[in-house]
Amino acid sequence: MHTATVSRSLILSMLLLYSWGDEILAGEYVELRQKMVQTIEELVQDTSIYIDKEELDPRVMQAMGKVPRHEFVPETIKPLAYLDRPLPIGQGQTISQPYIVALMTDLMRPHPKQRVLELGTGSGYQAAVLAELTDQVFTIEIIDKLGEQAADRFQRLGYDNVTARVGDGYYGWEEHAPFDAILVTAAASHIPPPLLKQLKPGGRMVIPVGGRFQVQQLVLVEKNKEGKITTHQILPVRFVPLTGEH
Repeated sequence: MHTATVSRSLILSMLLLYSWGDEILAGEYVELRQKMVQTIEELVQDTSIYIDKEELDPRVMQAMGKVPRHEFVPETIKPLAYLDRPLPIGQGQTISQPYIVALMTDLMRPHPKQRVLELGTGSGYQAAVLAELTDQVFTIEIIDKLGEQAADRFQRLGYDNVTARVGDGYYGWEEHAPFDAILVTAAASHIPPPLLKQLKPGGRMVIPVGGRFQVQQLVLVEKNKEGKITTHQILPVRFVPLTGEH
């Protein structure tokens, strides 16, 4: 869950937009989503020095343009849902910046037959994007309230291929392993060994690595057919820390 400080101008915008937020119609949300997608495309070009590409997988961008992000944020800030920035979702957590969601999804090279593990469900937005692109998504949230709300949200929005539970994501979900891809949306001080074990040969993991007060790096982990692990730093990020008994 990518974090940012809510500025005074953002709070003012929230107050102004909330006065007409209930008047936004479904069609206007579609238009706002398309503007968000355009912003992501521009950011990809701006950060191509890091990611060595000028566009993301069209299927990923199509999913970003389809998933209703306003359904994954609190009612009071729905008018802000399609800004390219993280937003608060309660319990001291945030929904990630759309650009980061799109980039992390692209890095795992999603395809329809994949079984994917996500750690850090939050409000469920990232899992919903993955659900548009892959066969099965298993997602774990350590905060009870957020996990329960997300599970209800998946059911309400018809994401039947998402299985959610509350628990400590550090240890993965061995019952459903191995996974074709693993995506972590909270920063760890190191790459958890249980996740490496549960990643299928030929699979990919995307994880932010670094402490709360350190420079964090978005890391791509690859396991080849022989089980050899390689890592690549992609770009600097800022996420809330991965928590749990570890």
